[in-house]
Amino acid sequence: MNMQMKARIFRIAFVGLLACWPCASSIAQVTAGALLPNSPTKSVSLYSNVETNPSAGGFGSSNQSSAQSGQNPQLTRSDAEKMAIRNNPRVSIGRLLALAQHQVVRETRAAELPTATGSITAVEAEDGSRISAGSLTASRLFTHAGAGGAFTQLITDFGRTRNLVASSRLQEKAQNANALATTEDIVIATDQAFYNALQAQALLRVAQQNVDTRNTTDVQIKEMTRNKLKSTLDESFADVNLSQAKLLLLDAQNNADSTMAALDAVLGLDRQLTYDLVDDSTQLQPPPPDVDQLIQSGLQQRPDLQAMNYDQQAAVKLSHAQHDQMLPSITAAGTAGSVPIRPPQFYTANWWGGIGVNMNIPIFNGFLYASQAKEASIRAEAAGEQSRDLRDQIVRDIRISWLAANTAFQRVSVAAEILKQANLALGLAQTRYQLGLSSIVELSQAQFQQTDAAIGNTNAQYQYRLALATLNYQIGTTP
Repeated sequence: MNMQMKARIFRIAFVGLLACWPCASSIAQVTAGALLPNSPTKSVSLYSNVETNPSAGGFGSSNQSSAQSGQNPQLTRSDAEKMAIRNNPRVSIGRLLALAQHQVVRETRAAELPTATGSITAVEAEDGSRISAGSLTASRLFTHAGAGGAFTQLITDFGRTRNLVASSRLQEKAQNANALATTEDIVIATDQAFYNALQAQALLRVAQQNVDTRNTTDVQIKEMTRNKLKSTLDESFADVNLSQAKLLLLDAQNNADSTMAALDAVLGLDRQLTYDLVDDSTQLQPPPPDVDQLIQSGLQQRPDLQAMNYDQQAAVKLSHAQHDQMLPSITAAGTAGSVPIRPPQFYTANWWGGIGVNMNIPIFNGFLYASQAKEASIRAEAAGEQSRDLRDQIVRDIRISWLAANTAFQRVSVAAEILKQANLALGLAQTRYQLGLSSIVELSQAQFQQTDAAIGNTNAQYQYRLALATLNYQIGTTP
């Protein structure tokens, strides 16, 4: 073997050793902790931390600043839920409507309480003259001044007012339950926006690391091409792979910004604010095994179902009240006062007073009361059917959410295993390529599969967390 051939073999071995060093570092990171199921951010840290080549135009540096921690305020999921409950206008609307409905109860109950009025009257008239037009009475007019008061008190209307008050109170309970349901809607919307933004930020880190790794590979292949160790075809493949990685980074950056804007909207912010989202590092737990128990809990705890039941009961009470319109009503009335200024020839005393009882008996009003009673009965029956329909929907939604959570939990371990195998395949492909045992096509395919596996693993982590949050929402767990 001549000296020229020995020198060529030495150069190939030396360049291959330098190229395989980042690969060995990547495999070590994966083995150390990239596959922890409760740490999706670690599962994507499988690339070596290398600086972007300045000759590549600094593409990754402009996006890397938005993914670094410490520059923006931190936000946890529980803090996001509290902020959304405090700031979101939909929560305020629900609470204000509940307060307004409480005043409706007081308005309805006013019919059971006495009513008192006071009057002061002074008249300048032609003494002894009579009103002769515009009225059936023939009241005389006198110059006088007096003051007095009157009161009325409902004795009984045979249950109509009592049923109206009960209906208003049930509607108040329904509105309070609706306010709680609105709060839970905001909480699940916050969880969805939070996990979507957290997932987008994790995918942005994957895309950034992908650009760094592809850029390192591209630099190495360019160097070997200049040394006549690789062909220009390999260099072209490396350039294409780097460009694809940059496109993925652009899409990931746009997705991260869009999901953060959606999170700001749910939090009730009227301006753009970027947070460093903090993921809970608790160990992922499987969903509850008994779906029937979850269904029973949901039927007992769901505030929207409670509101529907209260509305149905209120409709029944209103139906009873409308039927009670056809019964008599008995009221007491009284009046008393003084006339200090009066013509003495017509007033024998300077005061007046009296008390009495009045009964109103409805006889015929064009079937108005009968029609109102029938309408209320039909609406109460319809409210009962709506409540039953909502129960069926809750049972269906809980079962579907439970199945989705179980599937998402199984996907977590499968995605982690795929990522582990993809990391090993990428390491072997890089080694084979540096030793000249495979082509650039095999390396590109391994890099693509590894990137896809990293993205899938990240998605699986956060999709399971979101599936659990949805399941808790379906069973009506109080936030």
